[in-house]
Amino acid sequence: MNKVFSKYIIAICFYVGLVASATGHTYFFGVSDLNVNPKTQRIEIMHQYTGHDIENAIAERRQIHFSAEHKNYDLYIQQYFEQQFTLARNQIKVPLNWLGFEVISGKIIAYQESKQQSFLPQMVVKNAILTDTYPKQVNTVNFQGIDLQGEAFFGSLTFDHRSNKEKITPQLTH
Repeated sequence: MNKVFSKYIIAICFYVGLVASATGHTYFFGVSDLNVNPKTQRIEIMHQYTGHDIENAIAERRQIHFSAEHKNYDLYIQQYFEQQFTLARNQIKVPLNWLGFEVISGKIIAYQESKQQSFLPQMVVKNAILTDTYPKQVNTVNFQGIDLQGEAFFGSLTFDHRSNKEKITPQLTH
């Protein structure tokens, strides 16, 4: 009787583990911050996304097994962010430098900056990071800087599978 009972307990634990892992990740969100450096007037960008979600998206797009051990891990992460996140002004893409990324507590934190001085007002942000892979993905882009008249402004934009492009319109701080 104890052996049968033990098997049931093991089976129940196994199924509970499966259900927990299947339902444990129900929120899909990411955050990007755009800040204009007051000294250089370049846009500094920091993205924070769940690492295994990014890896799954890359694996799906490239039809490969993809993890940190992959020989092109750094390159594929860079390419993914560069393809899925862009800035444009007057329908002209703003060139961005890739500064790198780090993995901290399961999050990929990626860094970019504009190659030249740039202003945020009327900039069109495209953020399709993970939105084509996960329909529940919601991305927030926070921004702060100075407008063309020298006034400080800030705000945020929200992106999901229905909308991956938005224009920055300042909310004045005073």
